Amino acid sequence: MDDAASRPKKRAGRGVRLELIQTVTQVCGRVERVKPSSWGQAASVYLDRRVLAILFLGFSEGLPLALTGSTLSIWLREGGISKTAIGLFALVTMPYALKFVWAPLIDRLRLPVMTRLFGRRRGWALVAQAGLMAALIGLGSTNPVTDLWWTAMLAVVVAFFSASQDIVVDAYRVEVLEEHQQAAGAAILVLGYRFGMLAAGAGALYLAEFFGWHVAYYVMAGLVAVGMVTILLNREPKVVDTAESKAREQHVADWLAARPHLTGWKADLLAWIYGAVVAPFVEFMTRPAWAAVLLFIACYKLGDVLAGVMSAPFYVDLGFEKTEIANVTKLFGLWATIIGGLIGGVLVGRIGVLRGLLVGGLMQMLSNLGYVMLAQVGHDVSALAVTVALENVCGGIATAAFVAYLSSLCNTAYTATQYALLSSFYKLGGDLFGASSGWLAERMDWSSFFLLSTGGAVPGLLVLLWLMTRPRRDEAVVKV
Repeated sequence: MDDAASRPKKRAGRGVRLELIQTVTQVCGRVERVKPSSWGQAASVYLDRRVLAILFLGFSEGLPLALTGSTLSIWLREGGISKTAIGLFALVTMPYALKFVWAPLIDRLRLPVMTRLFGRRRGWALVAQAGLMAALIGLGSTNPVTDLWWTAMLAVVVAFFSASQDIVVDAYRVEVLEEHQQAAGAAILVLGYRFGMLAAGAGALYLAEFFGWHVAYYVMAGLVAVGMVTILLNREPKVVDTAESKAREQHVADWLAARPHLTGWKADLLAWIYGAVVAPFVEFMTRPAWAAVLLFIACYKLGDVLAGVMSAPFYVDLGFEKTEIANVTKLFGLWATIIGGLIGGVLVGRIGVLRGLLVGGLMQMLSNLGYVMLAQVGHDVSALAVTVALENVCGGIATAAFVAYLSSLCNTAYTATQYALLSSFYKLGGDLFGASSGWLAERMDWSSFFLLSTGGAVPGLLVLLWLMTRPRRDEAVVKV
C-alpha cells in the first residue's frame, strides 16, 4: 500500500522535474526552436506592421541614452570637467539598473484615465514619454560649468523616465510579436535604437556646433514625439496569463482569504502585491540555473561598457573635432551598426540564440583592440573609421542576439517585470563597472585602458559556455 500510494507522488515529482527541465530549455534556447524554412520567409517577417512599429519604438528607446551618455560627456569635457567626474556621471543612468523596482507597478497598476482611453501598455508609454520630453527640456536648460549638480540631477530624471519608457516598450514588444517574430523584433529594435542614438549623437553634435547645447537638447526633446505617435497608431497587445501563473496567484489569494485577520481589502491588497511584485520573481527563481543566467546577463557586455563610457573623452583627447566625431562615430558608425544588427538577426535565426551570443561576444571582445590601435596611431580619421566599424558591427551582432535572449526568458504573464529585472541586471553590472572607467583612465594610458576593457568580456563568455552545456545534458530527457 505504501509503495502504491507513493507512486503517484513519484510521478508528480517527475512531472515537476520535467516541467523544470522544459523551462530551462526555454530559458537557454526557446527562440532556437523557430527557424525560417527559407530566406524569403526570414525576410518577409520584417514587413509585418507590428515588427515595423518596433523600429520606431526602438528609436524612442535609443534617443535618451546618448543624451545622458556620450553626448553629455562631450558637453562636460568641453566645459573642462575632469575625466573622473565624467566617469562618475555613468551613475546618473542607475535608474536603468533599478527599473525592476517600479516595473511591477507599471505591469499591474491601471492609470485612471490613460488606461481606459489607450490600454495598459499604451497608457503608461504615453505618460513616460511625456515625462521624458519635459525632463530633456530641463536638462538642456542647465549649465554644467556652473550648475554641475543640477545637470546631474536632471540627467537622473531623464534616465528615470527613459527607463520607465523602456519597461513599457519592451513589454509591448514581447507581447505584441508572435514567437517566430521575436528574433526579427530584436534585430529591428537594435536598428531603431541606433537610429535614436544617431539622432542624439551626430544630430545633437551638429546642432550644438551651430546653435549651442541648449537648442540641441530642446530639439531632442521634440523627437520624443516619434515614440508617442507610434504608440497612438498601434493597438494594445492582448493580455496573456499562463495557466500556471493564474493557478499560483489564485492559490495565494485563497490562502489569504482563509485567514480570519486578513479579510476584505487587506487580503485583496496582499494578493495584488503578490501577483504584481512577488510572483514574477518567484516564477523566475524556480527555474534551474537562474542565478547563472543573471550572472551571465550582468557580465556579458562588461568589456563593451567599460570601453564605451570613455570612448567620447578618448576621441576628444586625441584631438578630434565634434564634426569629425559626428561624421565617423555617428553617421558612418550607424551603417556599420545596421550591418551588424542584420547579421545578428540572421545568426539568431539560423544558428540559434546561444551560438549567436557566443559569436557576438567573441567579436565584441576583439573589437576593443581597435581602440588600442587608435591610441597608438593618434589623430587619424581613417584609423577612427576602422575602429568604429569594428566596434559597431561586432556590437550590433552581440546586441541583437542579447535582446533576443532576454525576450526568450520572459513569462508572458509577467513580461514588464521580468524583462525589467533582466535588463536591470545588465545595466547594474555595466553601471557599477563603468563608473570606475574614469578612475582607471586617469591612472593608465589609453592603450592599457582599452586592453583592460578587452579582458572585461572574459567572465561573461565563461558563464555563457557553462550555460551552453546545460541544454545538451537535458536533451536526453526532453527534445525541443
